[in-house]
Amino acid sequence: MLQRPMPLLPEGAKPVNNHIAILHGEGEIAFLNASFVIFKCSIDDPFGLRLAQGILCATNSVTPAQLAKALSVNRSTVWRNNILFKRGGASALMTDRSNRGAYKLDEKSHKTAQALLDQGIPLRKIAEATGVTEGCIRYAIKKGALVRREAAKSEEKPKGPTQRSLEDCQCPSGIAVKREAERTLAAVGKLDEAAPVFSPNEAVRYAGVLLALPILVQLGLLDAAKKVYGGLRNGFYGLQATLLTLSFMGLLRIKSPERLKGKSPGELGIVLGLDRIPEMKTLRRKLKEMGARGKSAEFIGELTGQWCDEDLDAIGFVYIDGHVRPYHGRKHSLPKTHVARRRLCMPATTDMWVNDGNSDPLFFITTEANDGLLSMIDGEVIPRMKALAGDRRVTLIFDREGWSPKSFEKWFGIGVDVITYRKGKYEPWAEDCFIETPPQAGLSGQPVTYRLADRSILIGKTFWVREVRRLCDSGHQTSVITTRQDLSAERIAARMFSRWTQENFFRYMRHEYNLDHLLTYDVEEADGDRMAPSPQYKEKVKELSGMAAELKKLEQDYSHRAFENKEAKHSSMRGFNIANAGFKRKIRILKKRIEQAKAELKKMPKRIPYKSISQQAVRLEKERNYLSDTIKMVCYRAETSLLNLLFPHFARAIDEGRAFLKALFELPADIIPDNETETLTVRFHSMANPRSNRALKELCDIMNEEAFQYPQTRLKMIFLAPPVAFEITPGQEF
Repeated sequence: MLQRPMPLLPEGAKPVNNHIAILHGEGEIAFLNASFVIFKCSIDDPFGLRLAQGILCATNSVTPAQLAKALSVNRSTVWRNNILFKRGGASALMTDRSNRGAYKLDEKSHKTAQALLDQGIPLRKIAEATGVTEGCIRYAIKKGALVRREAAKSEEKPKGPTQRSLEDCQCPSGIAVKREAERTLAAVGKLDEAAPVFSPNEAVRYAGVLLALPILVQLGLLDAAKKVYGGLRNGFYGLQATLLTLSFMGLLRIKSPERLKGKSPGELGIVLGLDRIPEMKTLRRKLKEMGARGKSAEFIGELTGQWCDEDLDAIGFVYIDGHVRPYHGRKHSLPKTHVARRRLCMPATTDMWVNDGNSDPLFFITTEANDGLLSMIDGEVIPRMKALAGDRRVTLIFDREGWSPKSFEKWFGIGVDVITYRKGKYEPWAEDCFIETPPQAGLSGQPVTYRLADRSILIGKTFWVREVRRLCDSGHQTSVITTRQDLSAERIAARMFSRWTQENFFRYMRHEYNLDHLLTYDVEEADGDRMAPSPQYKEKVKELSGMAAELKKLEQDYSHRAFENKEAKHSSMRGFNIANAGFKRKIRILKKRIEQAKAELKKMPKRIPYKSISQQAVRLEKERNYLSDTIKMVCYRAETSLLNLLFPHFARAIDEGRAFLKALFELPADIIPDNETETLTVRFHSMANPRSNRALKELCDIMNEEAFQYPQTRLKMIFLAPPVAFEITPGQEF
């Protein structure tokens, strides 16, 4: 900014440079240039002084160093006010410093700060807990009022299981409750979350689960949760501790919060970097707090979006199927549906799961009143998949329940293809139409050979699709319909017949992760106006089917009697009819009843409002069950990621990999922190055989390359496997 030099200064004014001067008088301070006063404020007005610094420096009238010298303030203060003014204008300088922490430690806060410092709590957390500034804590350490004891801790000998057990049971505030100062602060709301702090410990049970921690973080578990939930209410256990507790429970097959009662709280607490794991009621309280915010669907969407961004090709093909979760309670009346694996119709909720082309779960949707597959695909799945895939075409793979030629034509027009089984009866093709394909690797890793035939057929009036048939050894022909014209018949068959992987996923999740478990039996109000299948319509269809079966049996008996009739007994058909008049009468009456039932069925609606079915229009609470299933889904993907790392080093990873990982997660290890080098060493104990130890070593080497830091700490994790018995020669499998 170009200005004229000041030729003459008012009495008492002091020049800052050739362009600006400062005049003090009667409790005010004025800033002048060669023409007039450009800014004036009270000496006691901190905002005015900060604003003057920002304006003058922003216009290049003075430098921060010149203005700082003239105002007798620190140069960094002027520089900071200049930056704030440039970024946000005057409003950025209007800071309320009345709520800033104190600058001195009183006797009580001094004891608390020293106790927290002894535990290795970060200085920022100590300042928040004691109500002073972080600079106050640093100044007290510099002057020796507070003493760091990190050196003494680094020389501390690791504690063994016996010593830890004795210390845990002797804690006066409860089993393994050792960080009493922080818990006291948490009780009065002055601690947002306890930070992880590690001490040397030997043979920590369940420490093997730490090998999955880098994968859990990489999958976005903590980042997505912080973005959606922000944090939980102030307390000892915060968002990170809650999510990691649920994740470790899933990987360790602790299938419900109630089962924590049978586990050592201190051992699991060491894995979390805390004194003990939250007890069952605390964990349920945290889950209830998260559920009350109603953001579980947003949480799932955030995770799914991240996974799709990292591997967009995986959602080119997606598998869709429903999983029915029975409700065994008696307090509430829920819609009934057929549970195929139990061959029963019982109260249940239906979740529609969407798995990517690698059979890893993407997301799931709880249906309203057990809606069918077709309506869920049309109303819920396709909009979400289009949002994830953008302009890319998506291919949906599902079973016969979603068969609808009209829907296929509509979906094809909006960029969605299908691969599904053909529904209904169809004439067999000649066997010489089928050609044996070359062996190709299936999802199980084993080579698969198909005998396939391929044609184009017309479904509906104008819509042409491809039909790919497989000829089995028994002579049965399995028909597959698809709208994909660019794929080979082998790829279409392989994708369709790989749908069993999703069935295996459901089975594995039920047995290993207790997918059928309901975290809460609480209910919430359902949409009473939502259309649901009519029970009366179902009953009428069932009645009509029974009458049709009875009619078929009567007609068969009548035909059999006519065929077996002897002329000596009834020489004419008239005589036969007279003798069997009762049969004909039953058939006529039954046909009349069937016609009447069909007429009644045409007048009955297939779907009616749900409130007309049940006076109690409720559904199971979704939020907490959604949250629990989402954690299980993330754990499964983390386990799959570790399994994929085993493939180059484990000859039978597909068959034995998950069993190996299950044993690995429960493996004990020594946990040794080093605050000087900022490392956290996890030294695993030996597994059951040399082959497993070699696989563990490979996993540790891969994880160490990531240089992963334990969340909320600066400690880089180092994983050490036990020494292997002998080295593997190049090209040798184990």
